[in-house]
Amino acid sequence: MSYDEYYVKSVIRTISDWPEPGIEFRDITPIFKDPKARRMVAHAFVQRYMDMDLSAIACIDARGFLFGAIIAHELNLPLVLVRKKGKLPGDCVHQEYTLEYGTASVEMQSDALAEGDRVVLIDDLIATGGTILAAMTLIKKLGAEVVEAAALINLPDLGGATKIQDAGSPVFTLMAFEGH
Repeated sequence: MSYDEYYVKSVIRTISDWPEPGIEFRDITPIFKDPKARRMVAHAFVQRYMDMDLSAIACIDARGFLFGAIIAHELNLPLVLVRKKGKLPGDCVHQEYTLEYGTASVEMQSDALAEGDRVVLIDDLIATGGTILAAMTLIKKLGAEVVEAAALINLPDLGGATKIQDAGSPVFTLMAFEGH
């Protein structure tokens, strides 16, 4: 089964004014009720990364976990979690960042990655890029390299993908939506 952007886009819901007025939230959760769409998305990522020399798949809390887990499983790679601050046990490194609608902080366990690890970083979408940039900072703090930042959706009007590229990481997304 090959990836069909139009089909997958038709499954994604847009919820206006959530989580606050003016935001057009792109809800990917319907993809997980649609086995065809879910398989198309997972297959597209697995095909992209199957021949890369990777050490791990890192994924961002919470929707990034959904595809990150599938991709790591299919590629037989370790899965590394980037979570909201205070959600991981043990020694952690953390990084604050700005969202399009506020501020937050993410963290990783200090032993999640090692010097020289090569990582693909997965999230559901790229908006302003703040979450992925914070996660990239954490990965680099642990001595690993972000081979690519990837997401299902890019919101190019918010400029996040450009910021991520400017910070030194290639970006890959399966589709883009205009607007906020």
